[in-house]
Amino acid sequence: MSSSSICTNPERRRLLRAAVLLACAGWCGQAAAQDWRAVLPQAQAIGGGDLTWFGLRIYRATLWSASKPVDLTQPFALQLHYYRDISRQRLVGTSIDEIRRLSRAPIADTTLKRWEAQLLAAFVDVSAGDELTGVYLPGHGMQLYDRQRLLAELDDDALARAFFDIWLNPQSRDQKLRQRLMGAQP
Repeated sequence: MSSSSICTNPERRRLLRAAVLLACAGWCGQAAAQDWRAVLPQAQAIGGGDLTWFGLRIYRATLWSASKPVDLTQPFALQLHYYRDISRQRLVGTSIDEIRRLSRAPIADTTLKRWEAQLLAAFVDVSAGDELTGVYLPGHGMQLYDRQRLLAELDDDALARAFFDIWLNPQSRDQKLRQRLMGAQP
């Protein structure tokens, strides 16, 4: 069958048009799913602040949620805008150290190693000006985005809760930042 017969047959033309529209709709839907805001369309900035270490600004953190005050049992996003270059190894190592420190009960070494491997696969090296956003999906886990690109989906709710506790747990290392993230005025 020649390409001209496809174009002249009204039924085939309609089928071809439908196939093209479906392909475009699928592509557009996939592109929209790559944006963390598509997951939380009603999200608003709840609060934010800088993490500093010995006077050096490391990153700016912003907490996003559809509800204010934030309900940590509902989906939310934590956005980090980096002021410094940090290797993925360092990001993961620091995260695992903080998860271990904040845990109410000891976490099995096998679990920590599995979480470390998941985070290593998900994270990227960051440079000054880069932005990473983690989206917490209660009961499922989390998604990690680099600007508007989906980097990873981690289907491990326990890891996701432990990871976001680094910033949101009442025992978080930087209490002033935690209060600012939760919307308290400085």
